[in-house]
Amino acid sequence: MNRLCAVLAVLASLAVPASAAPLERAALAADLCGDGAAQARAAERVVRAAAEAAIDELTEAGRLLTALAERRLACGSEGVLILDRAGATEGHDALTGATRPIREARAPVLGLRQRALVETARAAIALLTAGSVAARAAGLATLERRVGAVPDAVLERARDAESDPGLRESIAGAAQAAALSSTDPEKRRAAVAAVAAAPSGAALARLRALRSEPAVAADSALAQALDAGIASVERAVRIGDGLAILYNGLSFASILFMAAAGLAIIFGLMGVINLAQGEFIMLGAYATFGVQEAFRRFAPGLLDLYLIAAIPVAFAAAALVGMALEALVLRHLYRRPLMSLLATWAVSLFLVNLVRVAVGSQNLQFAMPPYVSGGVPLYADFVVTWNRLFAILFAAATLVLTLIVLRRTPLGLDIRAVTQNRDMAACLGLPTRRIDRLAFGLGSGLAGLAGVALCPIYSVNPGMGSGFVIDAFMVVVLGGVGSLAGTLVAALGVGGANVLIEPLSGAVAAKVIVLVGIILFLQRRPEGLFAARRRR
Repeated sequence: MNRLCAVLAVLASLAVPASAAPLERAALAADLCGDGAAQARAAERVVRAAAEAAIDELTEAGRLLTALAERRLACGSEGVLILDRAGATEGHDALTGATRPIREARAPVLGLRQRALVETARAAIALLTAGSVAARAAGLATLERRVGAVPDAVLERARDAESDPGLRESIAGAAQAAALSSTDPEKRRAAVAAVAAAPSGAALARLRALRSEPAVAADSALAQALDAGIASVERAVRIGDGLAILYNGLSFASILFMAAAGLAIIFGLMGVINLAQGEFIMLGAYATFGVQEAFRRFAPGLLDLYLIAAIPVAFAAAALVGMALEALVLRHLYRRPLMSLLATWAVSLFLVNLVRVAVGSQNLQFAMPPYVSGGVPLYADFVVTWNRLFAILFAAATLVLTLIVLRRTPLGLDIRAVTQNRDMAACLGLPTRRIDRLAFGLGSGLAGLAGVALCPIYSVNPGMGSGFVIDAFMVVVLGGVGSLAGTLVAALGVGGANVLIEPLSGAVAAKVIVLVGIILFLQRRPEGLFAARRRR
């Protein structure tokens, strides 16, 4: 009977997988204090056990491995101690945790091979047990250098337990890389299909690197699967790059539209070439920064809402400065376009230098609320970023509100009347001077709104407006002076053309090519895309 029980016990022990056994701390400590072969076996055992061992067991194993790597492990006849620092006279018992002095102990030294194995084991433990995302990401970065030595189950466990979406995706990519390096052809073909199913630039580089391996050339089935995967990923990456160009072009066109909409109203109504329009964009951005600082000081709990609260403030600040400019300077220069151009240029220089003296010339630092931070991957490498989506939606809302003002309000009716025939409107009793001032304020306020949309995307400094005023003028002239619909279409065309050409020829050449194209177009159609109706 006793013999039968012994046999059953042996069979039961054989049925339990070795990987399911917990990490035995005493045996691990003894191996780490042994020779190089024992240390290597211990590190490899930790990596294999990481797939199923309990978290507390992995944590204790990590403490031992870290102490060994940092020369804080003291091995003696009385047991193994973990020191708080190298060279300490006392330490904590590795098994009991009790503090006791060191007597005739030695600190084991790692060889190059053993150190690499220990670092791999520590990285696997950090990936599974570290509390911060940064520490887990650092562990993954170490594992990726020797991903072929890491069991698939370890990466699968880490992927399933990971709470951070970005790091979970990185772990999945590391698992795919490990499978691509496998010696099993079936596993490699499955890995190729998995990589091709999640196309990206990194996936394409991974598959192309695999194509040059001799083992792939020897396996015709794997080579065919790899070629098909590369073709599929290349096609997806091209589509994703095209979507990214369209998206970036649309966001840039949105900024251009908001910068040019006010200019179209001013130019179409008064014939004034306002070279200070870019500085009104800058004033809107600085007003946004002022609102942020006010929220930071007086309502820090509501700081995420500062960008929304800055919309009316930026509009009002730019509009008031624009109305003051019209009342003090421009009203004396009507019908003198050259003088008004020089005057607005002088005003732009004055505003830039005033801000430099008052605030400084450095870029402003903005706190990015959650609704303009990050993005979501949509297809291949194309990511819908929230800051550019905010600019697009903001421009669409600005367009709708501007159309409502121009089409459904008395001010809009007066602006359209004066734009079509100033003298007849004055004869009918319309106060053209007051309408000019209000229209100039409206156009300047729209530029201030462009400054709000720019804050989450571009650098904000005193000279930021100069990069947009030329493009804004090109949009106004191309779309048709005074036409809001033409301004919208021209902004989409100019913005899209700049973003499309810039990767091929550079930023400066892109602007030159777009300018030449506009000049050639205006040779055939001088009134622009949409000519505003006028009666003179």
